[in-house]
Amino acid sequence: MHASASKPHPTAVAVSPHGPSGASALEFLAFTLGQEEYGIDIQKVQELRGYDAVTRIANAPEHLKGVVNLRGIIVPIIDMRIKFKLGTPTYDPFTVVIILNIASRVMGMVVDSVSDVITLSPDQVKPAPEMGTVLDTDYLIGLGTIDERMLILMDIDKLMSSSELGLIEKAAAPADCIAH
Repeated sequence: MHASASKPHPTAVAVSPHGPSGASALEFLAFTLGQEEYGIDIQKVQELRGYDAVTRIANAPEHLKGVVNLRGIIVPIIDMRIKFKLGTPTYDPFTVVIILNIASRVMGMVVDSVSDVITLSPDQVKPAPEMGTVLDTDYLIGLGTIDERMLILMDIDKLMSSSELGLIEKAAAPADCIAH
């Protein structure tokens, strides 16, 4: 062995999820809902799946489509098109379920389609405009711009842990109710 064997590989820094400086580019999964393009932190995405039939839950809100069994894990599925009141959703071969892992909870969100992963530098992310009481912007990170595209960047943690979506806890953990 030579002395060079103990030196770290020069590209080892690139493996860090936060980049070499910690404040560098961010990666977002770009997807569409209706006519708009959105982005969520790629690190929250576990996998992408086609839309399959779900098991409905009695008395659940309309946007909670139901649950699916994903390799032994019961995963609640939320249709974001219904949640955001974007008209009657259609389910076709392009409909995608983004499986998310948020705070050790696995859940799925239905979107019209997924396009790609976008890398944005901090200066490409503009703050979300103030909309007053017309629109709740708490779950918006801002607007991402790249060339002619504009993505509405969502803080998926805030959106999926809002009190309205607290029903996910109940849907994903029915055994907790039995134990009490």
